[in-house]
Amino acid sequence: MPAKRVLSDAAWTCAALLLLSAPGAFAQQNTVTAQVEFAGEGGANKGGTTKSARIPQDVVVWLKPLERAAAQDASVRAPAKRPLLVQKDKNFEPHLLVVEVGTSVDFPNRDPFFHNVFSLFDGKRFDLGLYEAGATNTVRFDRVGVSFLFCNIHPQMSAVVVAVDTPYFAKSDRGGRVTINGVPEGPYELRVWYERSLPEDLKKLTRSVVVSGPAFHLGTVSLAENPNFTPAHKNKYGQDYEPPPGNDYERP
Repeated sequence: MPAKRVLSDAAWTCAALLLLSAPGAFAQQNTVTAQVEFAGEGGANKGGTTKSARIPQDVVVWLKPLERAAAQDASVRAPAKRPLLVQKDKNFEPHLLVVEVGTSVDFPNRDPFFHNVFSLFDGKRFDLGLYEAGATNTVRFDRVGVSFLFCNIHPQMSAVVVAVDTPYFAKSDRGGRVTINGVPEGPYELRVWYERSLPEDLKKLTRSVVVSGPAFHLGTVSLAENPNFTPAHKNKYGQDYEPPPGNDYERP
């Protein structure tokens, strides 16, 4: 056999071994699903429809890899485009944003007046100060956790950014359905977050799961709601809001 052919075969063998030993190489990419419901609402009416007085939407479910190879594979992912948290009509859109830790989020002001976005509690702490219509500020969420966002001018404005240390996450839709795509097989820690639930109740939902098969169902996630939840909050100085002078600091 010619020497050139022998070297070529050896090179191909080496390349194949490197591919097979790479983290996540040829790993089965699975679709993981779950169903969210509120505690005590799993029964059915006479017509066979599920009883649900509340909408099980915007419940965050994520899977944290427990194996090193899966964690390394997950760490190389990046969002295709920078997420937006828009200020429009004195609201944040969307109200809930879930990102992988380290992601930068743009905050464009699409109202004809000033806003002052801040977060001074758990998660990422920041204060963007006053910025005018058409301007955009950017925040990098470099800490794992939940950031509660408000506007120091408009008390009705609130939003939440949940930063997780995995790319395998999703929010429930209006029917309580959760779908997480592209999850490699292996062991994970399941975690759940919902704005209107108490931390101690959410902690009880944490458990280990082993994802296997192309369609893996996590079962039903039953949430307990905090009966004392309120969206009321103070301004960034810890005081009650006062009516702004003029017309919402409208741009001249």
